[in-house]
Amino acid sequence: MDIGRSLDFVAPLFVPGNRPERFKKAAASGADAIIIDLEDAVPAEAKVAARSALHADFTNLPVLVRIDGIGTEWHADDLAAVGHVPFAGIVVPKAQLAPGLEGICALAERRHVPVVALIETARGLADARAIAKLPAVERLIFGSIDFCADIACANTQDALLSARFELVLASRLAGKCAPVDGVTTAIDDATLVIDDSRHARSLGFGGKLCIHPKQVQHVLTGFSPDASEIAWARKVLASGDGATAVDGLMVDEPVRCRARSILRRCGQIGGAAGGTDPASAIATK
Repeated sequence: MDIGRSLDFVAPLFVPGNRPERFKKAAASGADAIIIDLEDAVPAEAKVAARSALHADFTNLPVLVRIDGIGTEWHADDLAAVGHVPFAGIVVPKAQLAPGLEGICALAERRHVPVVALIETARGLADARAIAKLPAVERLIFGSIDFCADIACANTQDALLSARFELVLASRLAGKCAPVDGVTTAIDDATLVIDDSRHARSLGFGGKLCIHPKQVQHVLTGFSPDASEIAWARKVLASGDGATAVDGLMVDEPVRCRARSILRRCGQIGGAAGGTDPASAIATK
């Protein structure tokens, strides 16, 4: 399955599936994709109602659905419900290489719907490169909170560095979009959300999950080049061809590739911000 522009989002926003009155509000938040959640955000007694409320015609943004996990009592009904609505993708929680995921991918291919795999466990991380290579899987997401719970590690940048970088490598090796980072649980701490977003971008991530509309603009800010990066990129591209020096540092074609990706991300050279080339997100700082 080719990489689609519809899933090259930066700040997707979760909205509970049992709160359809919030769908339009979520779409008006500035998010560039909406993920209707049938899993963690919906209590067991509201699962049926959430499935009945599924629709995607409230916005022109990509609308994805996170279904309940393989092996849960709600999984089969979620899959059936998703098949009746033209969603932009199916988000599979706790993805790992197993017959259950392969079955979802086969169904998704028949319906021409891409799969987004949530990597949330040690097993999932170990399988990430193989998962990313599945034709139906278009993008990986890091479920950092669940991952920390699974391996009993701290939810810090240092503790999760190797896990995050593995997902970037897995995505790049499979030729898929740069992965999406997990949520920052702080809703009102703009500085923390921006810092977490910049950290994810520095590692090669292409976006970050949002759990509240307040986080959307902060994530977009964190993934946007700042003024100093833009000025540097312009200076590099004005330096000509071949090997030269800019501000005392060597500049050659790989450096210019990074400069072009920065300007592309902010829309200052041809192509939409972020681009569809998986390397563009990885090359960005």
